[in-house]
Amino acid sequence: MSLPLRWPRTLASRLSLIFLIGLVLAQGLSFGVQYYERYESAKNTMLGNLETDVSTSVAILDRLPAAERPAWLPKLARRNYDYVLDEGEPGMPMLPDNAPISVSSIQEALGESYALTYNQIPGPKMHYQAHLRLKDGKPLTIDVRPAMAPLSPWLPAVLLGQLALLIGCTWLAVRIAVSPLTRLARAVETLDPNAHGVRLDEKGPTEVVHAAKAFNAMQDRIAAYLKERMHLLAAISHDLQTPITRMKLRAEFMDDGIEKDKLSSDLSEMEHLVREGVAYARSIHGATEASCRISLDAFLDSLVFDYQDTGQDVQLSGNNAAVIDTRPHALRRVLVNLVDNALKFGGAAEIQVQPADGGQLAIQVLDRGPGISEEELAEVLKPFYRVESSRNRETGGTGLGLAIALQLANAMGGSLRLSNRDGGGLCAELRLGRDSACAS
Repeated sequence: MSLPLRWPRTLASRLSLIFLIGLVLAQGLSFGVQYYERYESAKNTMLGNLETDVSTSVAILDRLPAAERPAWLPKLARRNYDYVLDEGEPGMPMLPDNAPISVSSIQEALGESYALTYNQIPGPKMHYQAHLRLKDGKPLTIDVRPAMAPLSPWLPAVLLGQLALLIGCTWLAVRIAVSPLTRLARAVETLDPNAHGVRLDEKGPTEVVHAAKAFNAMQDRIAAYLKERMHLLAAISHDLQTPITRMKLRAEFMDDGIEKDKLSSDLSEMEHLVREGVAYARSIHGATEASCRISLDAFLDSLVFDYQDTGQDVQLSGNNAAVIDTRPHALRRVLVNLVDNALKFGGAAEIQVQPADGGQLAIQVLDRGPGISEEELAEVLKPFYRVESSRNRETGGTGLGLAIALQLANAMGGSLRLSNRDGGGLCAELRLGRDSACAS
């Protein structure tokens, strides 16, 4: 069973693979060319030395007395061939087509002075013998075992060192090339109009500097656009509140009746909608509020006592003596919106504080109301979305309370999540991240 080959998913791994394969192929080609050149040089040198050495050695043995020849054999022996003072080993006659190149060298060195015959010795490696007779009639056999010179023992270590160097250079080159792109991707992921944007360092290669400047300029344009929108909404709110107030004053001078009551109700709804819309626009810029350290228990006690003083059924449980660094006005607005929803649909609210995963704090606002269908849990956090379909402001609200809470939670570096409780009711959980809370 063959495993399917898959192209790497990350840019760094793809570049590393391409560079490494290219460098290894180039290194292999270079090694192959050098090895071939070494082989040719060694072969030519060996054959040249073989001709000179064989002719000299045979001449020495031919001039020596027969009794002294055995003592000279070890001196004349070489790594690939030596001399034997007998008829040699039996073998098969060597065919010209299968003859090694060293045969021609021996033939050139001795062929004019001696009658040579060759036979091949059977075995796993190339082995042949050249037979001749000295001038005194004694036999002499040249026993040849052709072989290339072995590779140097340090060559594998050098090749492994070169491969390690190639891998290191590839990793360094890919890291230098991909690092700016990684920083840009992280900056884009953390881009938040509600928070102070992290500006990219405008240093490095020309392409990196250009991308960093473009990203920083984009952040500035987004911030300027949102600021302009907030100012526009604030101005519209101010201009609308004045005529609404005048219309409410004029309605007071109208005769009592159904039309007066309807007009007053419509004006109140308009005034409430304008205020909620401006609050939502300002919540987008919740990060402009300065952070400070507060005692969470004291903060929640104050919030709960304010509700209890007005006769509302709001309870607190789960004190943990935590001190958090947060934006208190934004946090209060989030909790007020959640508690108001719980009171509106459940008649009572319970606030629980408990530690969460990753060193976070979870502030839960619980109620026993009708809850929300699973399909609408994410939708109700969107602006102007109301579960109550009658469009009645008294029962469905403006649809901005939870959207404002979500915006402010994000601005504080936290998160807001809704879920249905076992047995009925809703759980609104506000989680404060590590940068927003720390245990005292």
